[in-house]
Amino acid sequence: GSLDRYPIPHLRLAPGQGRTFLDVGCSWGRWSFAAARSGYKVIGIDPSLGAIMAARRVARDLGLQAHFIVGDARHLPLRSASLDTAFSYSVLQHFSRPDAAAAVAEMGRVLHPQGTSFVQMPTKWGARCLYHQARRRFREPGGFDVRYYTLSELRALFGSRVGKTDVSVDCFLGIGLQPSDWKLMSPKGKAAIVVSEVLRWFSRVFSPLRYVADSVYLTSQRT
Repeated sequence: GSLDRYPIPHLRLAPGQGRTFLDVGCSWGRWSFAAARSGYKVIGIDPSLGAIMAARRVARDLGLQAHFIVGDARHLPLRSASLDTAFSYSVLQHFSRPDAAAAVAEMGRVLHPQGTSFVQMPTKWGARCLYHQARRRFREPGGFDVRYYTLSELRALFGSRVGKTDVSVDCFLGIGLQPSDWKLMSPKGKAAIVVSEVLRWFSRVFSPLRYVADSVYLTSQRT
């Protein structure tokens, strides 16, 4: 209740130009609204009725057009081959591996041929991710715990259920560090964003850095 604006991030996709966009696990709509502002026709889906009610309220506040429905990522209530883009951020990492695989397969199912999924996932070898794995003594995750993947596991997961998959860095030193949140961050958080952005830039020219990023995007084209 202390913020004076909704923290809407920057979406690292080309302008939507009226294309359809599915936000899986949309919560109150943070990324859905980023897509709507970028010209996409947005559908947000979340299992929480409270989250969907909040998303609809924020859409009215912001004057943005978006549709929000209650549903399960493993059983999307949408027709096959009906969407251009499927997106998810900081959601599938909390699923068991079989459930994550089911959700990714559903995202592939609802995409048009040549449609694109753009999904954020944490990695196994990022510094902050290793810290959190060590805190739980590298035990097997359960419940809402984060699951950490190697890049080869992620490529296999998305490649087999959607299509050809490329990896790009989202951020280092944490999950969810967004430059668009700069004004909301503590000095420590701002320093982490600066370091993350510098490393992200270097990862474009020195691709092995991707292996130690904490958070990556998987861009997959449906085949």
